[in-house]
Amino acid sequence: MKIKVKGDRQHTVAEGNGPVNALDRALRQALTPYYPTLKHTELVDFKVRVLESSGGSGAKVRVLMETTDGKKTWNTVGVHENIIEASWEALVDSVEYKLLKDKVRM
Repeated sequence: MKIKVKGDRQHTVAEGNGPVNALDRALRQALTPYYPTLKHTELVDFKVRVLESSGGSGAKVRVLMETTDGKKTWNTVGVHENIIEASWEALVDSVEYKLLKDKVRM
């Protein structure tokens, strides 16, 4: 599923306590003007598990994220060889879940 942003392309930059926090902040900063229901979402837990330990540093990782909107909490998963890409997958799924749950047209 694609999240459409009206208008021209955007370039959003955010700082955080590490790359995943910065990615989370940048994503919400870019989307909140178009999807205000995302304003109150917050990443509350983040776990990384190595799936194939025999792969060494090239092994796939599974990122588990717990997100809340202050009323409900949900979990999403991302899997990839690159921890940032796995985190991105979980973040996008979290945003999409929130928008679907709130019945927001995307």
